[in-house]
Amino acid sequence: MKDDLRHYAERCLKIRTKSGTLERLRLNKVQIHIHERLEAQRATSGRVRALILKARQPGVSTYVGARFYWKVTHGRGLRAFILTHRDQATANLFAMAKRFHDSCPAPVKPLTKASNAKELTFGLLDSGYQVGTAKASGVGRSDTIQFFHGSEVGHWANAEEHAAGALQAVPRSDGTEIILESTANGVGGLFYNLWQAAVRGEGDYQAIFIPWFLHDGYGSAAPRAWKPPEAFQVYGELHGLSRSKLHWAWAKNAELATASGEASDSPTWRFRQEYPATAQEAFQVSGQTSLIRPELVVRAQGHKAGEQDHAPLVLGIDVARGGGDRSHLIDRQGRAAGRHVNRAVDCGDTMELAGLIAREIERLQPDQAFIDMGSFGAAVYDRLAELGYRRRITGVNFGGRAQDARQYANKRAEIWGTLRDWLADPGGAELPDDPLLHSHLCAPGFQINSNQQILLEAKDKIKARLGLSPDAGDALALTFAEPVRRVKRSQAQRSETTYAIHDW
Repeated sequence: MKDDLRHYAERCLKIRTKSGTLERLRLNKVQIHIHERLEAQRATSGRVRALILKARQPGVSTYVGARFYWKVTHGRGLRAFILTHRDQATANLFAMAKRFHDSCPAPVKPLTKASNAKELTFGLLDSGYQVGTAKASGVGRSDTIQFFHGSEVGHWANAEEHAAGALQAVPRSDGTEIILESTANGVGGLFYNLWQAAVRGEGDYQAIFIPWFLHDGYGSAAPRAWKPPEAFQVYGELHGLSRSKLHWAWAKNAELATASGEASDSPTWRFRQEYPATAQEAFQVSGQTSLIRPELVVRAQGHKAGEQDHAPLVLGIDVARGGGDRSHLIDRQGRAAGRHVNRAVDCGDTMELAGLIAREIERLQPDQAFIDMGSFGAAVYDRLAELGYRRRITGVNFGGRAQDARQYANKRAEIWGTLRDWLADPGGAELPDDPLLHSHLCAPGFQINSNQQILLEAKDKIKARLGLSPDAGDALALTFAEPVRRVKRSQAQRSETTYAIHDW
């Protein structure tokens, strides 16, 4: 009972079902997935720090409520605090905690010291369970908390103030837990910023995304004669959906499309936002059309392109422009990208960055490396040329003229368009399973200008809209800057050092 939550929950806790009956809590597929992720983090780091991005009503709050009730009733001097986005949600989660307590069997039920509308304390254990609403300024600030559950954090009022208050009440000690969960609420704000940092590998939090189709409750029986529209057929194949889940998605999409007056023959932006299949869909903005659709990236992340040694090895290097951006290096060889390097570099010194790139060129021996010449990129290019790499590097001006000027407004639009076509090719493309690369590839929107050319959304506008600069996407797009011929070299020649940089 003390060491195994799944064992304890099924025997000691009861929940009220949608039909109104009380039943034992048997963890569903979503809850088991979250439990395994949290337990793995606790085993390696000693504490839990998690962000859970979810579709609607998969049982995340129920799981966290059960986990924290289990924790505080099996330890001394422990406090759990639950902060929600509105009063009704606060009341619902606290009612669930009291239901856990009321239904708990006598042999494992702790003695109740106090029970009111917002607090449940256990006298002999000196432990307790408390709730609050995020609209109240300073709530939870003065307490010492071991377990913090933030519910619907993306919808909190005063979110930054709560981060500086209630979240700071949790010490950085082994055994403590902070779990922040939410549906998406556009871009920007505390939850979005924490999520993006976690995806970049910054800080203590792990990012856990729950796609809608992981929830067993989302499915409906399809009539025998029902045939999904082509766009839904592709959507279902991409995400491995059963016929019942695909029918449910089609019906839910039609319901949302009717309410907003949209066509329903393909998944609408509203359906993707409310019931996301990827984190990028969850955070999309209404009306924003990405040049590269998320499904193309998802398909490429699950594809293996096979042997590609016949193709030239090309390196794309996007140099950061400052302001918190990071430079990015990625390789592409034929139909596969990121097999050898897919690296974000937080380096503001151009000389140091040039040295790092030189070492990667020595290690990989690419047939060509393309470097963004904007801002600091020109200085990095000049230093690499000075080091003897002039034949291996080519500078690319994003604002320069496109080779296909009838279709593209500039060079950047053209290389991104070529990257999109590469991903959409029936032969398949291979990408690493990297959330950061995924978000960067899907970030840029586009428009058709007055000359009927494709014009990509500017990087500063993307950063203002999403809070990120698509550096990884730009780096991969750079690998399409020009045709490259493979230089025939033996493996020994590829691995040997051909340029002396050791004295630098």
